This record gives sequence, C-alpha cells and structure tokens, in this order.
Amino acid sequence: MRYDDFRRSDDIEDRRDDGGMGGGGGGMGLPIGGGGLGIGTIIVLGLIGYAFGIDPRVLIGGAEIVTGGGAPSYQTDRRAGPAKTGAPKDEQGNMIAGILGEIDDRWSEIFQANGQRWTGPKIVLFKNATNGGRCGRAESAMGPFYCPPEREIFLDTGFFREVETRFHGCSGNACKFTTAYIIAHEAGHHVQNLLGILPRVTQRQQQEGRGTPQSNALQVKVELQADCLSGVWVNREAKKRPGFLEEGDIDSALSTASAIGDDTLQRQATGRVVPDSFTHGSAAQRKRWFMTGYQQGTLQACNTFGADQL
Repeated sequence: MRYDDFRRSDDIEDRRDDGGMGGGGGGMGLPIGGGGLGIGTIIVLGLIGYAFGIDPRVLIGGAEIVTGGGAPSYQTDRRAGPAKTGAPKDEQGNMIAGILGEIDDRWSEIFQANGQRWTGPKIVLFKNATNGGRCGRAESAMGPFYCPPEREIFLDTGFFREVETRFHGCSGNACKFTTAYIIAHEAGHHVQNLLGILPRVTQRQQQEGRGTPQSNALQVKVELQADCLSGVWVNREAKKRPGFLEEGDIDSALSTASAIGDDTLQRQATGRVVPDSFTHGSAAQRKRWFMTGYQQGTLQACNTFGADQL
C-alpha cells in the first residue's frame, strides 16, 4: 500500500507514552455464572475480542451481563498527564494518520452525495491499557474497537504485530494494507453509528436478550456490514488514488478476514464450531462481504440486514 500522498488527519490522540497507566477505565469482568456462558465460550470470545469489534462488552453478552443487569456503569478516571494530539511523527503513527485522513475524505464525499453530513471518528492510540471513556477501560487484549458514545476508535498499535505473528493474517509489506483494512472496518462502525444502525440493532438485541442466537445473528450482520463498508472505502480510494493498492494487498485483506472469522477462531480455541454463537461471521462470510464492498463501492451493496444469504 502506498500512502505517501495520503492526507494526514489531526483527529488522533496519542497516549502510547502513558505506558498503560492512563486512567482507571472501569475494567471488564468475565461474566461467569448468571450470564450463562461456559468456559469454552469465554475462551472463544476472548480470542474474538482480540479481533475486530465495537465495544468489546458486546462480544461477551453486552454491558448488561458485565455489570450484572441494568444500565452499564462506567468510570471516567482521567489519564495520567496530557496526551499528544494531532498527526504522530513516527512511521506507524504517520501511516495511521494518513489512513484516517483518507477515510474521512472518501466518506465525506459519499455522505455529501447522499445529502448527509459526515463527521469523522477520532482515533486513540495507546499501549497496554487506557481510559475508554464511556466504554470503560480499553486494554490491548480487547483488540481494536469502536466506542459509539465517544465516537472514537481505540487502537493498541501492538495489535497489528499480532495480526501477523499470532493470527497469520498478513506478512511483510502487505501488513500495511491490513492495518488500513482494520481501521476502515472500525470506521465502518462509525458509519453505522451516524446512520442510526447501531442504536437500532442495540435496541433489538435488548429485546431478544443478549447472548441469544437471535442477538448474535444481529451482531454478525453488524460486523459483516462493517467489513463491506471497509471494502467500499478501498474501492473509492483506489479510484481516487490509482497507485495506492500494490500487488498482494487485497489478498492480504482477505487472508486477515479469514484468520479472524468466528469459525477459524472457534476451531483454534475449542476444536469445534458453533454457528449460533458467531458474533462476527465465518471466514467465508467476512471475505465475501469485504469483496462485495470493494467490487461494488456503494452503501446500498452493504445491506447485510436485507440479504437473503450472508
């Protein structure tokens, strides 16, 4: 992936120098007991939580389960010391700032063409752990996630090394594009938030009951749609900057999508696959929906909620 001519976004808060001491957050307990999750499920969700997601609490049954029922309670301890804002100067931070800048520009064009106004997400870079605001404590084990109430994407940049070494989702130079795919997926959740999709799904999940097969099926549609929206961005970016994609980039994204499919992660964790417990979609589904967005390049192509087959 060539990103030298990307526009660098200043909507980045760099907390990597906090050393994991930034803010208490509220923590995240495992819902053993009343939530009805067996230890096998918890292991699987721990792995899935290290892949892509919204608020990680969704992966283990929602904030209602984590907090023991009722509305979620979040601590909002302040970080130790001020964080740096603006585009980072190091190579990885500079690339992330460029990816975010291009995501903002392409989605702004799409929203404007549909008579809507785009307000982009912010990215919080951290190391080990940090305060996730109203989404509680953000930790490296959660993987990248989007926090809807804060409209922020939280990234422990060490995760990108894990994609290559632990998940074997990419290798070498192609991992740069995998980073773009991951960030574009999280930005896809921001698109869903702005369009009102996330609030509607959350309401339906509460009606169905968190952790039920019906609720999980809704979450799968959310995640596959974010994969598709990631592909839409790649489509639009490739048309805007024809030289930005390099050989092997798309294959790298597909390899990553396959590596973090629910069936792949479940098979690694427990040796068996339980489709009713999927929250992100199978490897084949994730690859198919990314390619749908990439090939068609439209919002309309990403209607996972109206699709006859995922």
